[in-house]
Amino acid sequence: MEDNKSSMALKVALGIAVVLFLGTAFYTMNLYKSSEKVQSELTEQKQLVMNDLNAMAKQYDEAIAENDVANQDLIEARARIQGLIDSLKISETNVKSLWSYKQKYVSLQKEMDVLLAENDKLKIQNSYLATSLDSTRISLEERKMFSDSLLVQNTALADVVSNAAVLGAVNMKGFGVIERTSGKLIPTERASRTDKIRVCFTVPKNKLVQSGNQELYVQVIDPKNNTLGLNEQITFGGKTLNYSIISKFNYERSSLDVCEFVATKGKADFQKGRYIVNVFNEKDLVATSEFTLK
Repeated sequence: MEDNKSSMALKVALGIAVVLFLGTAFYTMNLYKSSEKVQSELTEQKQLVMNDLNAMAKQYDEAIAENDVANQDLIEARARIQGLIDSLKISETNVKSLWSYKQKYVSLQKEMDVLLAENDKLKIQNSYLATSLDSTRISLEERKMFSDSLLVQNTALADVVSNAAVLGAVNMKGFGVIERTSGKLIPTERASRTDKIRVCFTVPKNKLVQSGNQELYVQVIDPKNNTLGLNEQITFGGKTLNYSIISKFNYERSSLDVCEFVATKGKADFQKGRYIVNVFNEKDLVATSEFTLK
């Protein structure tokens, strides 16, 4: 009887042991599969972070290549991303490590947004500056061509006048002046500060011209093609001339320096831009020049 009880107990114990063994084996297998799945997901997430970092590095490479002059901020930011990529490649694939790299990626993404926005703004400014410089260069070239043309024209006029019984004008220049209450004159290039236009020229020696009272007609034309000063008309041989002022002087058959002042009508301000100054001996143009008020 006791042997039967002992045998029964042994069988029960053996059954329990088998059940425990099978349960442990099943739990272990499920745990292994779960761990394997988690590791696979972590590896996949790590690769996604790596892809994002590589895409960011490519954006920096493109931005750096677009700049004619090296942008040090972009270069340094690109180096930081490369360092993070190299570190991620050899890092452990676990939740803590992956979370840290994701945080660093977000931080670098914000930095890149700011740097690329600043870089785009700088490119626009550089483009505007290049356009402005080209415009200035063209303007200077045009101005030089015009000045060269005036020089040739004035030289030719001086040659003709010096060989004829006609008074001429050389070394002519016009410019804005500020007129103090004391009578002191201060040259200025600013239209807003100009009180009058001063025109100075030299009447060269000409032995063919008789001594005595002489006169030349000064014409100042503003940027809007208006004749300043008196803006009165006179006709010579069918040709009408609008003049700003009549320059009258006593000529003694020797070189004479002459200066005249021309103002606007009423209290009108002088305009910004190019002014043309012409001097006529009756209907004949004997000198021309230009100047600019800013």
